[in-house]
Amino acid sequence: MSCEGVVKSFGTAQALRGVTLRVPRGIIFGFLGPNGAGKSTLLKILVGLVRPTAGSVLVLGGRPGSRPVQARVGYLSEQFRYPSWMTGRELVHFHSALTSAGRPVHTNPTDLLRVVGLAEAGDRRVGEYSKGMQQRLGLAQALVGDPSLIFLDEPTSALDPIGRLEVRDLLLGLRGRGVTVFLNSHLLTEVERVCDHVAVVDRGTVVTHGPLERLLRTSAARIRVGHISTELRIALAARLEEITGFPAAYERGVLTVPTSAPGQLPALVKAAVEAGAQVYEAGPVRGSLEETFVALIREHEANDGAGRE
Repeated sequence: MSCEGVVKSFGTAQALRGVTLRVPRGIIFGFLGPNGAGKSTLLKILVGLVRPTAGSVLVLGGRPGSRPVQARVGYLSEQFRYPSWMTGRELVHFHSALTSAGRPVHTNPTDLLRVVGLAEAGDRRVGEYSKGMQQRLGLAQALVGDPSLIFLDEPTSALDPIGRLEVRDLLLGLRGRGVTVFLNSHLLTEVERVCDHVAVVDRGTVVTHGPLERLLRTSAARIRVGHISTELRIALAARLEEITGFPAAYERGVLTVPTSAPGQLPALVKAAVEAGAQVYEAGPVRGSLEETFVALIREHEANDGAGRE
């Protein structure tokens, strides 16, 4: 799946500003961004609900929304409404009938309901389902037809911790079968646990994208030292900032220094020893996805704002 220079305008407002993105097959891809960043707009373009103003989009080698592509794609929107008078089993069967228009689809509603944890509720009316149960039902309909690409918009927002764990296992199982999952979510801890690649979008542009492990590279060094005087602490902090370009923080015998590269750690330890500090322990600190996300958005908005002035 790929996007090249995608622009989408609504009147004078530009929701997407030249988005270029490539998603390898067979991975779980996390699509992240603050509210109003353009995530939902791009998602609607990818599933064929909205046409871009400019740029090109390929999904499974074809045009989004075309019949051959639709036959191989599953989709769960964030805002969904199902007929309350249908049972869960009837709803899955109904979506199976829609999907099979023009091609044979071998879908067993009972099997899909079992996969999403609704085996015992298949004969209950959807109007009796809790929001979490309806979200599970949405996952079942997204899996109708055994798609090779699934778009999920906030699939775990209404689920309890056990439900999120079950959905996480489901997504990992899909990846194991070679299915590509495009996941739009605000739950960064969930994204960090399941995604292979991520993209961060803000104000209609892609801030960064690539393998999650590369994004969560070492973001700081932590050095535990013996008792040091205030004067030494100030001098040492200044020296460490000279090396990294970032101010160091000191609390309860631990110096924490943001770094731009893991290779700076030996130089930081050497500087601390030369300054007269006793170093007991030193090591890299891996940033969380939440910390990395916030830092990227703040930096982008600061630069973007400066560029528009």
